[in-house]
Amino acid sequence: MAEEEKLNRGFGLWSSLALVIGTIIGSGIFFKQGSVLQTAGDTNTALWAWLAGGILTLTAGMTVAEVGSQMAETGGIYSYLTHLYGKTTGYLAGWMQVIFYGPAMMGAISAYFGVLFVSLFGLKSVWSLPAGMVALALVGLLNSIPNHFSAGFQVLTTVIKMLPIIALIIFGLFFGKHDALGQMVTTMSHSSAGGFGVAVLATLFAYDGWVTLANISGEIRNPQKVLPKAIITGILIVIVAYMGISYGAYRSLTANEIVALGENTTLKMATNAFGYWGGRVLSVAVLVSLIGTLNGKVVSFPRILYVMAKKGDFPFAKTFAKINHKSKTPNAAIWLMVAIAYLMMALTDPDQLSDYAIFVTFLFYILVFIGAFKLRRQDPKGLKRTFSMPLYPVIPIVAILGSLYVEISEIINDLHGIGISVIIVLAGLPLYWWLNRKK
Repeated sequence: MAEEEKLNRGFGLWSSLALVIGTIIGSGIFFKQGSVLQTAGDTNTALWAWLAGGILTLTAGMTVAEVGSQMAETGGIYSYLTHLYGKTTGYLAGWMQVIFYGPAMMGAISAYFGVLFVSLFGLKSVWSLPAGMVALALVGLLNSIPNHFSAGFQVLTTVIKMLPIIALIIFGLFFGKHDALGQMVTTMSHSSAGGFGVAVLATLFAYDGWVTLANISGEIRNPQKVLPKAIITGILIVIVAYMGISYGAYRSLTANEIVALGENTTLKMATNAFGYWGGRVLSVAVLVSLIGTLNGKVVSFPRILYVMAKKGDFPFAKTFAKINHKSKTPNAAIWLMVAIAYLMMALTDPDQLSDYAIFVTFLFYILVFIGAFKLRRQDPKGLKRTFSMPLYPVIPIVAILGSLYVEISEIINDLHGIGISVIIVLAGLPLYWWLNRKK
């Protein structure tokens, strides 16, 4: 672990908690209300869907927290799967996140930031791509200096994004004019509602992002204790926020209005509550929310590249395994991933690519969940565990079943996208074989 000590442990409990909350809560909480309700068909089913998605995410978080408490090293799933199943499986998980999923997520969030930025300030749409690229560059620069600055920035953006959420929840609960429960969506045919299962699937994507904390274990102070606390507490806070916003929206607007408004539901809610300027403030809060989420991705994903390079699992390993001696951050890894994100933004649709990566992402999640059983068998008395999940083995079983549901849904709904994602992941194998021959 000597190489891990070169990383500055600048993330304590509060900044780690902010990273979990800030990375999960991006724009989905503000823009998903209409689509989830339309899919569910009524407010009761929609609320149960948000809760079920949160519970599945919580079981996944608890399982990874137990695994991570026994392998408190930078690299997250790449490191876990290498330890559990061998180098090839770990390499494919790392390759997928470094070349495919990580840059696609960074590019998608940056692109969406650009679209909202030009819309808020009335600029021409041609400026949306440059605006997104500038935002990503600024976050990259922030992460190229000592990590207590990016940690502090994560806390600040998370606090800012939570303020409008709390305000909207309070407004909906105490000043809403409608009964939140039992409202049916009557502006569409019954066949257009996807039902409870599809609604849960939609919420799971909104809950994704919590696992990024595991990627920076080498920069967390006392990670064996802080990692489980931050992941579990962060997911619980997000569940409360999602349920509160949804219930508040159903109290403020009718079900038919929410479906008709779609992505503009919370903007309409804020305008009704606080007038024109309230809507503008919410728009600024969404931009801050996106920047906070982007910061979480830039903090997290390059650390996987750094660890892969340390182990010789990436070309030009000496370059990408370097730590800047002043900032104690892997700057070469950060800027390579920013460059890949730029290419995706300029040449393709990174948002679509990140959707394609969902299948293989959850496939690797399932392997980690199964790994929890493997580690329990190796250490039945729990001598190596600093955190033990409650209700074992129910918790990891629920996490596995929920992830299998995502996988089956993806196969049914987007077989073409699955094919693309599998090809991209397997394309890393020839490079892996070449690197090993070189060794």
